[in-house]
Amino acid sequence: MSCPICDAETAKDYRPFCSRRCADVDLARWVNGSYAVPSNDLEDIEAAIDAVDQTQPKPH
Repeated sequence: MSCPICDAETAKDYRPFCSRRCADVDLARWVNGSYAVPSNDLEDIEAAIDAVDQTQPKPH
């Protein structure tokens, strides 16, 4: 099995990663939104639309 971040051999203590660094890189990707689990739930879709609307600049 190889590390999903750097393709090195995995380490028993950090499986499925090779090191603490690669585990932290993976966690950071989840936290900052690089990874996302798709959803077809209507409430999730509405929340995403509202979030986009709030971040777009409003015309003066």
